[in-house]
Formats: sequence, C-alpha cells, structure tokens
Amino acid sequence: MGGRETVIFLALTLLFCLKAAEASHCSTHGLPLVKDIGELPQGDYGSPGLSHITIAGAFLHGMTEVEVWLQTLAPGWRTPINRHSCEEVFVVLKGSGTLYLAPNSHLEYPGQPLEFPIFPNSTFHAPVDEAHQVWNTNEDEDLQLLVMISRPPFKVFIYEDWSTPHIAANLMFPIFWDIHCFQAPAKDEL
Repeated sequence: MGGRETVIFLALTLLFCLKAAEASHCSTHGLPLVKDIGELPQGDYGSPGLSHITIAGAFLHGMTEVEVWLQTLAPGWRTPINRHSCEEVFVVLKGSGTLYLAPNSHLEYPGQPLEFPIFPNSTFHAPVDEAHQVWNTNEDEDLQLLVMISRPPFKVFIYEDWSTPHIAANLMFPIFWDIHCFQAPAKDEL
C-alpha cells in the first residue's frame, strides 16, 4: 500500500472508530461492569450551573427499575419546579440548600411549597406526583446530590411557578440528558 492509500485507510479507520464510539455512547451492549464516573458523559444540558452525570440510566445503560444520577448545582442554581410519576430519592454529598415541596399537589395547582433545609449527609425523597424543587441557596459552595429514581425512563412536568395549574405544566420526555440517546418507537402502520 502506498503513502496515499495508507493515509486514506487510516482516515477511514479513524472515522469508523469515531462513529462506533459515538454510537456506543448510547448502546447498552458491551458496557463494562465497573465504570469510572469521571469517564461517563457529563454536561449542563443547556443549564449553566448544573453538572449532570447519569451513572446508571434507562437510555444509556438499559436500566428498567432504577436510574442513578450525580448532580452538582452551582451556588444559586435550582432545578425547575417539577413533578413525575416515579419515586425520587436524594442524598446530599456536599453543600447545602433548600428542598421545596408542595403538599397540595392533588389540587388544581401545586400551591405554596413547604421549605426544608438540606445539608451534607442528609437524604430526602420526592413523593410520586408531588411538585418539588431543589435549590442551592448556599452562596459559597456547590450542592452535590446523588439522585435515584424508580421506573425509568420517566415523564416530567415542568412548572413556571408554584401557581401554574397542573394542566398548564409543560411535559418533557425525554429529559434533557436523555434526548441524544432517545429513539422514538417505530410507528405501527396498521
């Protein structure tokens, strides 16, 4: 093989490897049992102030019963007000903040939320279909959370504010960090 053919061969091989790596990012086949969290995809997904890593997920890893995330919220950053039909458990690894939880989510709109301080080594859960929000109210330190949800993938409803009626909440599916791996089911032509 001459110099030109070698360069073309290497370029095509590199392109093939890059495409294979890109495709395998969302593949559930051939994943190692033990993974380095630092090598998992991480991003802010259009929300500066958020760092999200899916440690074990439905779209990335084929999970069907549970999903696990590592999320870091910068000082002052907050999650959207949201609710979903899955259980969600949080463990605060570092930092502090506030959990807002609407106890009247069964009414027309969430209403005024209750406020709960959260701190390192604390844990809390968001009940099924209860509107909630996590806010890093600490001005000096990131808030880092280990988050577990049941029954992935899930549909989430996002609220403008606590007085937004449930019927006006915005449905999001898939969630920001799953969009790149989501493949809509094939339509039944019958």
